[in-house]
Amino acid sequence: MKKVVITLFAAILAFNLSAQESTFEKGDKALNLGLGFGSFLGASGYKTTIPPISASFEVGIIDGILDKATVGVGGYLGFAGSKDEIPWFGDEYYVKYTYIVIGARGTFHYPLVDKLDTYGGVMLGYTIVSNSTNLPSTFGTYSYTANSFTPSFFVGGRYYFTDNFAAMAELGYGVALLNLGVALKF
Repeated sequence: MKKVVITLFAAILAFNLSAQESTFEKGDKALNLGLGFGSFLGASGYKTTIPPISASFEVGIIDGILDKATVGVGGYLGFAGSKDEIPWFGDEYYVKYTYIVIGARGTFHYPLVDKLDTYGGVMLGYTIVSNSTNLPSTFGTYSYTANSFTPSFFVGGRYYFTDNFAAMAELGYGVALLNLGVALKF
């Protein structure tokens, strides 16, 4: 009996997976707009001045892989800001950071559930960190910029309420660990 139940479950699962329609295909264009949570940026005591926001755009370039999978390529832009206020003998000083992440992304989309576009991918990114302060005159004011190459992996999903509008969630390195937002398909 146990073998019959397992076989029946596997058959139903296989039928359901093969019956799903692709929500992202060759020629489709999608724009994700997200708000980040769990930022890697800043340090303890820093306050967010600009929450992590991101935008990514992609185009489906190859479909029919593994019967219904699609490969997409596109770009990513993320931005955030933080500030630490430092009391110093009755005066207030600050250290401000601005973070910009720019990247090229490749995605692999495979539909698992109707109306849900599930995907994973890689990003070849570049992070730009700018810093400025107004420390006391004994230390002087200064600013600097530090840049670094930032490759990363991510997984995500877009649940389509209509043919062109979806809720979006991505987990992985960018301007934040988790991005939630909306997606528009063109």
